Amino acid sequence: MIAQSQKIPQYRKLYETLRRHITSGHYPEGALLPSENELCTIHGMTRPTVRQALDKLVKDGYIIKHQGKGSIVNKLPRDIGILSIHGTTSAVGRDYLKTQIIVKPQIQNWESPFFFDLSAIERESGCLYMERLRLVNEVPVFYDINHIPNINLPRFTSRNFEDRSLFEILRQHYQIEITSGEQKIRAIEADKKIAHALKVQEGHPILYLERKLITNRPGFSIYSTIYFNSANHSIYGSF
Repeated sequence: MIAQSQKIPQYRKLYETLRRHITSGHYPEGALLPSENELCTIHGMTRPTVRQALDKLVKDGYIIKHQGKGSIVNKLPRDIGILSIHGTTSAVGRDYLKTQIIVKPQIQNWESPFFFDLSAIERESGCLYMERLRLVNEVPVFYDINHIPNINLPRFTSRNFEDRSLFEILRQHYQIEITSGEQKIRAIEADKKIAHALKVQEGHPILYLERKLITNRPGFSIYSTIYFNSANHSIYGSF
C-alpha cells in the first residue's frame, strides 16, 4: 500500500510551502508573492498547478488576488484561533506560540459516554489520545485534550508534535482538511490540574470548550476539549 505522504498532489506541496512562508513572516501583510511565471520556474510546476495552489490560498484567506498586481498577502488574525478551522498556529504565529506535549499520542478506547456522537467506524477503531499545553509569549494560555480516530494514520504516534501544528501535520502527511465544526462553550472553575498547568489559582474562572471538527474524510472527525484562560486574550472563530 502506498503511504499517504507519497500521494500529496503537487499543488498541495506548493500551497504548504507558500502558506509556511506567509505565516512565518517571510511575506508580511501587503507583500507580493512571486508571480505565477516565477513560481512555475522556481518549483518546476505547470501554470494550472500553480494557480490551483494560489486559489486555495485565496480561499483560506492568506492572499488576495488583484488583477494587474498579483497575489498580495492578506492581514492574518492575531487573536487566539482555537475556534478557527485554520488552527491556532496560523492565527498566532510560530514566533509567539509554543506547544508542550503533556501526554504523547497513544492508542486507546473512546471514553464512554463521549461528549459527541461518534460514527460507527470511529467507535470501532479506537482513538489516538493526546494532551497539549499551548503557550503564547511563554505564558500558558490553554490546555487541550485531543481525541482523533485511529483510522489510516500510519506512524502518527511516532511523529514529533512539540512546537508543531496538529492541523498542519494532518494536512501535510495525511491530506486531512478541516471543513467545518461545532463546539459547546461554558465557563467553569479551574480544578487543581488545570490551575497548575495554566498557572492560575485553583477555582479561577476559565472557558471550557468541547469541540468537534468535521474533515474531508467521511465519518472522520477530530474531537477536543479545551481549557482556556481568557483573562488576557480574546478568541475568534470562523466555521
